[in-house]
Amino acid sequence: MSLTSSNGDGGSLPFDISEYPKLSLEQAGHLRHFYNISSAADGEWPHMGSQEPAQEFLDAYRYQLATMVYASGLTHYHRMPVMRGLFKPLIRRLIKKMLHRDVWNYWYLSSQSGILLDPNLKELRRPWADPVFEKPGSLTFEWKPLFWGMGPETYAYDNRSLQQAIMKEMERNGWVGVCCEPNLVFVACNQFPIIAMRLNDARDGTKVVDEVLKKYRAALEKKDMISQDGLFKDWISVKQGHTATAQSVGLTAWAAAFMNTWNSEFVRAGFKNHVVGFITNIDGQVELQHPMVAGAYRAALAQGDAAKGPSQVLQGAREFYKANKSNINFPYNEPTFGYVVKWLSELGKATELNGILAYADKHLQPTWENGGLYYPRNDQATDNEGRWTHMDPFSGNTAIGYSRLNVENGQKKIFEEPWTKDTLASRPYVDGLDLSQGVDCLRGLWDQDRSALIVTVREWPGQGANIKFRVENLSSGTWTVYTSQGRFAEHKVLSGGHIAIDAIIKAKEEVDFVVVKGV
Repeated sequence: MSLTSSNGDGGSLPFDISEYPKLSLEQAGHLRHFYNISSAADGEWPHMGSQEPAQEFLDAYRYQLATMVYASGLTHYHRMPVMRGLFKPLIRRLIKKMLHRDVWNYWYLSSQSGILLDPNLKELRRPWADPVFEKPGSLTFEWKPLFWGMGPETYAYDNRSLQQAIMKEMERNGWVGVCCEPNLVFVACNQFPIIAMRLNDARDGTKVVDEVLKKYRAALEKKDMISQDGLFKDWISVKQGHTATAQSVGLTAWAAAFMNTWNSEFVRAGFKNHVVGFITNIDGQVELQHPMVAGAYRAALAQGDAAKGPSQVLQGAREFYKANKSNINFPYNEPTFGYVVKWLSELGKATELNGILAYADKHLQPTWENGGLYYPRNDQATDNEGRWTHMDPFSGNTAIGYSRLNVENGQKKIFEEPWTKDTLASRPYVDGLDLSQGVDCLRGLWDQDRSALIVTVREWPGQGANIKFRVENLSSGTWTVYTSQGRFAEHKVLSGGHIAIDAIIKAKEEVDFVVVKGV
């Protein structure tokens, strides 16, 4: 607690804080959009409607919500580590959304499936209305259709029991991964439980993921699922051992963006081969290409057409696409844009990432709503010349934001150096300030060398805001609160104590707070 305090006016910040990066307008807008979605009433899914109405495809609610959580976690860890009170409620609201039946009830039908996923089936499976935090039951799924009248079915998990279920499934499948749908294992989808195992190890003091990775890596190599020369296999059917050859970079990019956590050298070595044709950089114009365009481009290079120059090769590939696009029978477009920008952000490919984001800002209708930034859905794959126009809700609501908020090796750094209880106990943090208060938070960090906590907020609705928050977990001594509004306050604090701060922020005003310990 703060024992005594004194106040004054006319001061200035104790040092130049411009050396500490702050969120851009766009980055803050993406976080605000995540908040807006998390705050929607249950059953409302603003701008989230997917191409496939039963939530079976890759742009479904579950993928959008998960990416918002990952993006929020990256931002907290790398950009605003002291803003615990901002990110905790945001992430918890998103997890609550994940437990809504609209998100996971697709599994009732998918779990029965048919011969498309398992050609050996003679009859439909019996339905598994069971979709496989740390308290028991904290992740509880309820299946209770309104007109069945047979009572609810409840499936209760916590993150450790969920991990055990995943590991048992991996073992049954020869360690090549867990099935997303019956009999199908996707490389991309299995990166997420591996990351979760590592984070659970950090909390529990265990090394579960080390043993899992030995077996998993061996299984991937045995089944020829990943390659540095060609694209990763999209999936494997467990019973038949059949692997699906990729026609798009999408699932390779998605897998690599998260496989970089534990297999970085392999992922980086493959990038130059994986990216050919799918991302072009011609005369400084970076573009993502439709998979059929990219396939024709890669085929032309393989046939020795590189002598024509990249511009001619691309034009020829687009002509091939225009002549053959009517042969594309699959009704939905993979969220390739989102997968690719996540991949580029994790590998720190700034030229490609910035170029593709610039293309999106110019051609794909960036839209601001209630302070949030998103890119609206457009189901048209390309324009008449074969240039990219498609925007799915996974990419437009979440993945572009993820790519802007991530840093190079963002997931890898968390995997290798996750926060522990000791980490959190050793530094101050901010509580009581969240995204509901009419301000965006642009900075939130602790400088150990200066014994200083720095926070920057900006009022966004244009109505002014009165904010209140606490700086917690301070060491004993005299602490001074400075603001860019010209005020300061001095506080004597006991060990583990806090300082309460309140401020009136004018419309569109940006205000800095620096809380620094006296020598």
